Amino acid sequence: MSRSPWASDDVEALRELATSFFTHEALPREEEFAAQGFPSKDMWQAAGKVGLLCESIPEEYGGGGGSFAHEVAVIEAQIRVGAGAMAIIVHAGIVAHYINAYATEEQKRRWLPRMASGDLVGAIAMTEPGTGSDLQSIKTKAVRDGDEYVISGAKTFITNGHTAGLIVIAAKTDATQGAHGVSLLVAEVAGGDSGGDGDGDSNGAGDTPGFQRGRVLNKVGQHSTDTAELFFDGLRVPAENLLGGVEGQGFVQLMVQLPQERLLVAAAGMAMLEAAVDHTVAYTKQREAFGKPLFKLQNTRFELAECATIARVARVFFDDCVLKHLDGGLDATTASMAKYWITDRQTEVIDRCVQLHGGYGYMLEYPIARLFVDGRVQRIYGGANEIMKELIARSL
Repeated sequence: MSRSPWASDDVEALRELATSFFTHEALPREEEFAAQGFPSKDMWQAAGKVGLLCESIPEEYGGGGGSFAHEVAVIEAQIRVGAGAMAIIVHAGIVAHYINAYATEEQKRRWLPRMASGDLVGAIAMTEPGTGSDLQSIKTKAVRDGDEYVISGAKTFITNGHTAGLIVIAAKTDATQGAHGVSLLVAEVAGGDSGGDGDGDSNGAGDTPGFQRGRVLNKVGQHSTDTAELFFDGLRVPAENLLGGVEGQGFVQLMVQLPQERLLVAAAGMAMLEAAVDHTVAYTKQREAFGKPLFKLQNTRFELAECATIARVARVFFDDCVLKHLDGGLDATTASMAKYWITDRQTEVIDRCVQLHGGYGYMLEYPIARLFVDGRVQRIYGGANEIMKELIARSL
């Protein structure tokens, strides 16, 4: 992989550190985490100890004091190694930035250092059983009661939901106002800090009245990554935990943060795409058929030439988006383009690379098979790619 124009010397040094950590500390435990359905808390703490969490959060709040480029370097290293159990994208790239952008000074100092150390895992609860990309149609309610909000509703497909101790909840504070009635509230919940017992049950939810964790969801891929259902039945959170301090700002806050979220999904897709090509070139050069390496066959060479070209074009586009985001100039339309186009190409290239592996490409012991099942959801979360196309079309 050639060096990206946004990758300074310190970004590359961080990438090397992250690669070493994920290779030697996280990858050997992937099967353990896959069996229980989530990474253990000590892995989060280990990542925090070496400085791989909240890289772009200011140092005064315990973060790395870096930029979005540092976050991307960690994500790319994690995915290329194949140790994807910890959803650092959500924890550090998304949740921490909601806190940094909208929380009070006291809350930042209380929550962000614990997120950077891995002692407090973050999740964001938007999707509901009956509501996906249409966030203005969410049913979860937050009703003001004195100095507290009382939250009722259900969320599903929540990344880090089983282990999170801090959850940003999208809820309706005014059900009559559509998108303008959506607010974001932060709940600190018990159970997340101590990890879980692997049985898919509530994980200490009884310690927080009105809150319950559902089962760890059995996904097609990403088996080691924590995805769960969450239930709120009269959960009380302090009124001061309303992000931004004014009701009805949630939809705007989500829209402001979504370009970074979608670029993070594109970053994961970019890393998967390049990893697929690298794994397949290596495999076809050592695997023989008809008395010679697969790589010597014209079909194999042409397929890989096309896949490598797609990867190079995607990298140029992605790098340009990162540079724009670092300068504060990445617009929502371009972020949507990057999310949809790169994850579509990622899926296409990985499928072609599986084919070049033959039967071994269908075996989960091979990295290409894990990329195949883990990567498919990229076209769905962060806003389905069909939604991305609709958003792009609106700008034309």
